[in-house]
Amino acid sequence: MSQTDKAKAFAALHVPGTPVVIYNIWDAGSAKAVAGAGARAIATGSWSVAEAQGFPDGQKLPLDVLLPIATRIVDSTDLPVSIDFEGGYASDPEPLAANITALIGTGAIGLNFEDQVVGGDGLHDIDTQVARIKAVRAAADAANVPLFINARTDLFLKAKPEAHADQMPETLDRAAAYADAGASGFFIPGLTDHAMIEKVCASTALPVNVMMRGALGSVSEVAALGVARTSYGPGPFANAMRQAAEGYKAAAAS
Repeated sequence: MSQTDKAKAFAALHVPGTPVVIYNIWDAGSAKAVAGAGARAIATGSWSVAEAQGFPDGQKLPLDVLLPIATRIVDSTDLPVSIDFEGGYASDPEPLAANITALIGTGAIGLNFEDQVVGGDGLHDIDTQVARIKAVRAAADAANVPLFINARTDLFLKAKPEAHADQMPETLDRAAAYADAGASGFFIPGLTDHAMIEKVCASTALPVNVMMRGALGSVSEVAALGVARTSYGPGPFANAMRQAAEGYKAAAAS
């Protein structure tokens, strides 16, 4: 399947009410394990990829280290692969577009693209993030790849749960602006209130992605809210490392 066909197939998996389950991976080995278990698509989590290489999250993993990892993941599976690209490793549209071109060169067909100021404070304002999303879309168009831009807002990660209701107006404004700029999906990590998730799903034409946490419930529960994609962030990597540590302890005690 061509890169373009994979991108189209990946987009088609995002169906409100029947979400695609993304169990985030960090290298080719974990990609093969998840693919072998029946996954329909593969996606990385930036924290996991960085941690697996001994780096903290937040674009501390050098881009020239990330890109070969992305290539190995893509080459290890026939499934569509999306890369958590954080803030694109650039603030301004021109270098950002160059980085997107390099990412597309790995064979990836999608990315997570966040609106927080990586390494700084707060979020990019809406106009700035719109310009950045437009740069990502323009680079993808120039490469003739219908890249799936999963536009992530960090509004809910930056606020305490009791303040989440106050974030809703800006959330809906960002969803609308990001859609107009060329985003393919809208990612709202940190939001666990079912009524608010349902409101976001009903208010945007973009397929909505939630990060699965204990308080959020099951995939079937969030599917009923209109969610089109579920993902697990650093959870799978943390679980795997916990099992490795427990395995060593059991071996050492035997």
